Amino acid sequence: MIKKFLLYAGRWQLSTPLLAGIIWLLSGMNPLVVTVIANFIGSCIFFFVDRIIFRPKPLKFPLWEIQNDVVCVDCGILGEGRRVVLSRHYDRTYAKKEFRCQSYSKIKLELGK
Repeated sequence: MIKKFLLYAGRWQLSTPLLAGIIWLLSGMNPLVVTVIANFIGSCIFFFVDRIIFRPKPLKFPLWEIQNDVVCVDCGILGEGRRVVLSRHYDRTYAKKEFRCQSYSKIKLELGK
């Protein structure tokens, strides 16, 4: 958390010369208009920098959801069901919940989702 804060604070300081330069170049215009233009240009640039700073850490292990008394979508057996919710390059947080029994969840995991 401290590392992200320091990166963000550094990024914030880097925006100062950019915004000051734009304000200086457009100093003959209305100060409010110049401020809006400078902030817009800064947001266009630093939006992408902030996305890099605040991107989530990749998961080391998949996040599973496990429930009892569900029907396996592959074999139809009622019992404990599992599904991978989050993994690297895989997000089914809001997808239709399709649970598999232990046997079929292992098969699907080996086949690569």
